[in-house]
Amino acid sequence: MALTIFFIIILFLALVQTAIPYLVKRTIVFGVTIPEKHIHDKRLTSYKKRYAVITFLISIILLGIFTTYALTVQPTEDQMALIGTFILFAIILISMSLYFYFHGKTIQLKKANKWVENLKQVQMTDLSIRSQDEMLPWYVYLLPIIVTLGLIVYTIPQYDILPDQIPTHWGPNGEADAFTAKSPISAIQLPLVLFVMQLMFLGIHFAQKNSGIKLSATSKAASQKRQLTLRKYTSWFLFLTSLLVTMLFSFLQLTTIHPDIFKDTTMIAMPFVFILVILIGTIIFAVKVGRADKQSNVQFKGEITDKDEDMYWKGGLFYFNKNDPSIFVEKRFSVGWTLNLANPIGYLVLFGPIILILLITFL
Repeated sequence: MALTIFFIIILFLALVQTAIPYLVKRTIVFGVTIPEKHIHDKRLTSYKKRYAVITFLISIILLGIFTTYALTVQPTEDQMALIGTFILFAIILISMSLYFYFHGKTIQLKKANKWVENLKQVQMTDLSIRSQDEMLPWYVYLLPIIVTLGLIVYTIPQYDILPDQIPTHWGPNGEADAFTAKSPISAIQLPLVLFVMQLMFLGIHFAQKNSGIKLSATSKAASQKRQLTLRKYTSWFLFLTSLLVTMLFSFLQLTTIHPDIFKDTTMIAMPFVFILVILIGTIIFAVKVGRADKQSNVQFKGEITDKDEDMYWKGGLFYFNKNDPSIFVEKRFSVGWTLNLANPIGYLVLFGPIILILLITFL
C-alpha cells in the first residue's frame, strides 16, 4: 500500500512540476512580467521547454529508482515512507533550482532587450466584475463545522469506553502507530484539530473572496476569465478539501470509539481514497485555471503594457506590497494563491490556526 501511495504522489508531483510553466498567467514567465507582444519570444519558449524536459526526465528517473528499490529490497513501510518523502523533496528541490536559474535568465533577457522601457504601463480596473464572481457563499463551510461539533458532542459521553491509549497518528495501511494517554483533551483532540482547520478554511475563503481582481490592460477578456475561474474553482476545491478532511478525521475518531465499526479493508482504503480524490481535484483545478486565459486573443494593441509589479515579487515567489490591501494574490509560479507578506492579517489567517493546532497537540 505504501508503495502504491507514494508512487501515485511522486508521479503526480512530477507531472505538475513539469507542467507549471504552461499553467501560469500568460504574461508571467518564471515569475517575471513579460509584455503581451513578447510572450511568444523564442528564447522564452526555449526556457519553458528546457525546464519541462529536465524536470520530467529527472523525476521519472527518481521514480524508477524508488520503484525498483521497493520491489527488489522490499523495505518496511517506515523505510518506504522515509525514502518516498526524500524523493518528493528531491523533485521539489530540483524543480525549484531550475526555476531560479530560468528566473534569472528571463530577467536578463527582459532587461537586455528593454521590453518595458518604451511602453506605457497601464493598470486596468473594472468595478462590475464582482457581480460575475461565482465563489461559493461563506455559509456552506458551516456544514462540515456542524458535523465536527456533533462529533465532539457524541465523543464526550463515550469517554468511558475509549481505550486507555488514544491514537494520534496512522500509517499508510490505516493502522494507528502512535498513541497518547487518555484524558478529557486527548479524547477529543482529533475533532478539535479538525475544528481549527475548518475555521482556517473559512478564514482563507473570506480572505480570498475579498482580495483584489487584477485585470490585464492588453488582454482584458483573457485575464477576466482567468481571475473568475481561479476564484470559482478555488472556492470549490477548498470546500471539497474541507469536506474530505472532515470525513477522514470523523472516520478515524469513530474507529477510536468503536474499533470494530469498519472492516480492515475500509481502514486501508479510506486514506488511499482521500489522497486519490485530493490529487484528482488538484489536477482538475490546475488544468481549469491554467487553460482559462490561453484561448483568448489580445484585445489591446499599441505601446502599452500592464503595470510591472516585479519589484514587489522577491524571486518571483514572495509578494510584498504594502499598497495592496489584498491578503492573497495569484501565484506567479504554480496555480493558486499566495500570501501578501506585507499584510499582517494574512499571517493571522494562516499561522494562527497552526499555532492553535500545535497547542492542542502538545496539551
